[in-house]
Formats: sequence, structure tokens, C-alpha cells
Amino acid sequence: MFFPCPAESPTMTEETAEADGVTARYYETDTERVLAFERDGQTAAVAQNVEGYAMLKVRPSADGDELERYYGFDMALDHAAELLGVRPNDLPVPDAAADMGM
Repeated sequence: MFFPCPAESPTMTEETAEADGVTARYYETDTERVLAFERDGQTAAVAQNVEGYAMLKVRPSADGDELERYYGFDMALDHAAELLGVRPNDLPVPDAAADMGM
């Protein structure tokens, strides 16, 4: 399993989940909440500020450049799923990440 190292060190909050060949890793840094996905070497990530009130940023990797911003978690997951070539319902979401979005 490959997850690029974030620019900041993750804090103690970290959870993983797996389903249908997709691995999800949720973690928090000093400034962001990150939900990173990996499937067959492909990656995608959804990030939000640590306070949890800003729009969600979809990236091609945990530390990649922002591709798009969304208010809703479902829309961000749709985009992440598209990047991985799976259906949105195939993405596992660790419990700690379930409240992302506005």
C-alpha cells in the first residue's frame, strides 16, 4: 500500500478502512484533515481544514495540488472515485472521516 508522505507529520488521529480493493487512510495534521485513497497504485485525497468548516479539496494525492473544491462530502467522494476508476459507493470511509464537509 502506497500513501505519499504529507508535508506535515500526521497527529495521533489516524484510521484506515478497506473495501473492494480500495484502501482509505484518514489522518489529521496540524492544519488539515485528510482522507487519502489508494487503489492499484492510483491515489486520490480529500482534505479539509482542521477546524472542519472549510470546503473540501480534492487532490490527486495527499500532498498534491488541489483539483477542485466542494461543499459536500458526497461530491468530493464522487470526484475521488472518478480519479480511482471506481463507483463512489466503493470508497471505504473510516468513521473519523464521516463528518467531513459542510
